[in-house]
Amino acid sequence: MNLKVCWMYHDIMDLYGDKGNMMVLKKRCLDRGIDFQLDTCQIGQKMDLSLYDLLFLGGGADKEQISLIPDLLSRKENIKKAMDENTFVLLICGGYQLFGQYYIAADGQKIDGLKFYDYYTDTGKQGSRCIGNIIIDANLDGIQTKIIGFENHGGQTLNVSSPLGKVLHGYGNSFDAGFEGFYDGKILGTYLHGPLLPKNPVVADFVIYKALKKRNPVIEFSDLKSLPSLFEQKARDVLFKRFDVE
Repeated sequence: MNLKVCWMYHDIMDLYGDKGNMMVLKKRCLDRGIDFQLDTCQIGQKMDLSLYDLLFLGGGADKEQISLIPDLLSRKENIKKAMDENTFVLLICGGYQLFGQYYIAADGQKIDGLKFYDYYTDTGKQGSRCIGNIIIDANLDGIQTKIIGFENHGGQTLNVSSPLGKVLHGYGNSFDAGFEGFYDGKILGTYLHGPLLPKNPVVADFVIYKALKKRNPVIEFSDLKSLPSLFEQKARDVLFKRFDVE
């Protein structure tokens, strides 16, 4: 069994340690005997994204996001083809925003997204930002788990029809949203940095499982070999205690 991953715009969309997410996926695959292939895709590079099991797009500042928009929009049909053929998509922060209708940059510029979903992102008023540790309660295809991360976003993502989880501590998609991220079975989008996956082994394994299903449609989450997560759980317990989350 093998897993093919494409990290899109790795050279400019790696603002908050997104490389750590790829390191975690690789380690947890190799520990299970799953071959892991990580390719990258830069602006102007010709690639068929539908050949991959997982697409990953991380976070970046407004300047970086604006620079890649023409290239990203040129790949819209290929990305849709990949999603239609069950390629799973993991999106962090800026990547999450870009799959919606549009986002408003800090300078007021309106940037078109891929428009795959109805959500859109406005900017925080007077430069306000959602910053701090965040914990959400999520249900991933029947798997209940608390997801820990760090959010730092001025963007306020609105009109989210299918949020990833309920906020237990922190802000979420916007200051008063009460919910965080987006998940619909095809994509998992979130503002949780940190990076996301080292603190959340269940989410890491879920992403692996969803990606493997492209070429192994009968695989179940329970089929993944159990791995020890002692240090990850200790880190999680500290934060749960600090923020009085059971």
